[in-house]
Amino acid sequence: MSVFLCVAAGAVAFYIFIFYGVFRTKRCTSSVKLKGKTIVVTGSNTGIGKSTALDLAKRGARVILACRNSERAEAAVFDIRKESGNSQVVFMPMDLASFKSVRSFAETFLKTEPRLDILINNAGMMGPGRTGDGFGMAFGVNHLGHFLLTNLLLERLKQCSPSRVVTVSSLLHHLGRIDFSLLESTKDLVSGQSTWQNFQAYCNSKLCNVLFTRELANHLEGTGVTCFTLHPGVVYTELCRNISWWQQLLMIPIAKLFFLDTDGGSQTTLHCSLQDGIESFSGRYFSNCGVQHMGVKGRDDSLAKKLWEVSERFTGFRSRVSPNH
Repeated sequence: MSVFLCVAAGAVAFYIFIFYGVFRTKRCTSSVKLKGKTIVVTGSNTGIGKSTALDLAKRGARVILACRNSERAEAAVFDIRKESGNSQVVFMPMDLASFKSVRSFAETFLKTEPRLDILINNAGMMGPGRTGDGFGMAFGVNHLGHFLLTNLLLERLKQCSPSRVVTVSSLLHHLGRIDFSLLESTKDLVSGQSTWQNFQAYCNSKLCNVLFTRELANHLEGTGVTCFTLHPGVVYTELCRNISWWQQLLMIPIAKLFFLDTDGGSQTTLHCSLQDGIESFSGRYFSNCGVQHMGVKGRDDSLAKKLWEVSERFTGFRSRVSPNH
């Protein structure tokens, strides 16, 4: 019995060490109120995005939920309004897998909303398939859709400066790579649709998020708009809903034990969106509510510049302002 108790105590101690030392995240400490501010959050009908939108609504912001699934988005609007007591929470349809949909969203937003103070590029997916424009799904949704959306809304962000662009990346950007020759020939950063290739495609898209933010900071220098990218922590969300049922079954016990809930996973997003005094870190990568080192490829300015140029061509959007470098 004593051996069993020692083993059990050791297991509990190990769990506490792993959870609090590796997986648990710091909290956003900003107490800023957001009445009169307008914020767009993509992919905010569930997961981290919904938790982020709820916190922002509680602070008094007008929060636009930019989502693909109208039924789930309307349900999220109802939930957030009820819990926050803020009626200024609205849904506007947008499918990041369609350039036409992104452009339609931006056009409607610019016609109907006089302000944009924070743009949070939160939506992300992992799984097979192609976008409506023929790109690999992870690359098209996680990077190209947000690249186009951000550029279409930049002028409004500049008009409302100081303002921010916050893009949710991942620690997995360290495993990402960009093969431009493959991208040109297949419109994707992987060559197939296997489970491993879908995972690699996700890692590659997260590297794109980091490089996009780095280059965006150069384009925004002197405008009053700052930008940040981040790792939200290891979070139990619906990100992997497109993987097979048996893989999800294997992940659930681990996720329940170790992964953050969506409130915990929203904290670094909120820090990057709200914290005073971080403007000088524009273009940098955050984790656990603090600036962190990015991977070597994430610091490659020539790679970031080339990705920007390729993304402009793929999306058909040409920046009006040249980068300050």
